[in-house]
Amino acid sequence: MHRRSFLASLGAAALPLAGAAAKPNIVLFVADDLGYGGVSVQGCDIPTPNIDSIARNGARFTNGYVSCPVCSPTRAGLMTGRYQQRFGHEFNPGPASVASDSFGLSLNEVPLSDRLKKLGYSTGMFGKWHLGYAEKYLPTRRGFDEFFGFPGGAHSYVSEDRRGGNPVMRGTTPVEEKEYLTDALAREATAFLDRRRGKSDPYFLYVPFNAVHTPMEAVKRYLDRFHSIPDERRRTHAAMLVAMDDAIGRVLKAIRSARQEENTLIFFISDNGGPTPQNTSSNKPLRGYKAQVWEGGIRVPFMMQWKGKIKPGTVVDHPVIALDIHPTAVAAAGGSVPVNLDGVDLMPHWAVGKPGGPHDTLYWRFGAQSAIRRGDFKLVRTGSGEAELYNLREDIGESRNLAGSNPGKVKELEQAWSAWSRQMSEPKWSRAADGKKGGKKKKKKA
Repeated sequence: MHRRSFLASLGAAALPLAGAAAKPNIVLFVADDLGYGGVSVQGCDIPTPNIDSIARNGARFTNGYVSCPVCSPTRAGLMTGRYQQRFGHEFNPGPASVASDSFGLSLNEVPLSDRLKKLGYSTGMFGKWHLGYAEKYLPTRRGFDEFFGFPGGAHSYVSEDRRGGNPVMRGTTPVEEKEYLTDALAREATAFLDRRRGKSDPYFLYVPFNAVHTPMEAVKRYLDRFHSIPDERRRTHAAMLVAMDDAIGRVLKAIRSARQEENTLIFFISDNGGPTPQNTSSNKPLRGYKAQVWEGGIRVPFMMQWKGKIKPGTVVDHPVIALDIHPTAVAAAGGSVPVNLDGVDLMPHWAVGKPGGPHDTLYWRFGAQSAIRRGDFKLVRTGSGEAELYNLREDIGESRNLAGSNPGKVKELEQAWSAWSRQMSEPKWSRAADGKKGGKKKKKKA
């Protein structure tokens, strides 16, 4: 749907609800390493009906981005609504045994959970945190009333983390979990919703799955659905994906059964593009993978549902970014959106007459890699030094480098990116390659 049609279709969508419904429940699902083409609503051959239902009942953003092509920095930006480079959270930390002592979501930043809690919300998180191993950084210290999940990055779905330092936890206490982890997260999230029945205060439910991140582990009841897939790794990926889709379906069903669907704002995104060689994820029709600033690393499935407020089946082509979720949720909750956020409250852009999209320019910095998108043009540097310029409207696959024939546009975007980058901080820890090596090692006690 064209943007103008989108605006006209929603009309009074930005008007607040009346009475007790003035503060909607807010649910945020995050998939892990799920590529742009990894859900059936965007062309995947693996059925994901429950994820698709969020788009079918609400809006799908075809130019939905995250602020980093890897896990932890994206989550830092998502939770704060600010470019994570502003507070030095530029890289993954590696496992607890090698992570920098400074790793964790800055205590000077206010996460969405804290902000919603102060607005009267009950808050629960069930899944992957990846924003600090030390107790002071754990979810129950950062605005969540309840937490069940694990503090680090990758985790086994069927056994305890053998690397240590990344246990499944309830609150701050390690627990033994015997159920397939994706199912366990659904169990805990729906139990949280059951406890909310009959209570008048709204809730914020954050469910960041570790699916479909490696290790590639699935159980028989999901694998049995895909006998027709000959490749074992792809079959396991499909099983892991449908397990997550089923889990999301369980949560959505619990919301409906409590008659809260029209009073619940729901988001679904992935934390970065898919690492296809590792888990067979699909980023089609985009170029690149996780850990790259080509579109395949940073453009992700991005959906939003609020029945009665967003017209079902809406498709939005204007660029949005995960940073927008924080201010949009705060505004929906009746709070004041802080002026220091980089994300934008999307609500006013649903009102008739608001011109243009929510962002003029989006930026990325990931070590030596950089990118900037302004309008249809995107400038990329992958570390080799050569500028790459693409018109994404005409070339979504970033196959035709226009830098040589558009030196003026290259200069404009380089200057804009440099001005933005100068506002950012230096990284607080060095780059980690998804648990294979970490940043600055912890000092041993004398």
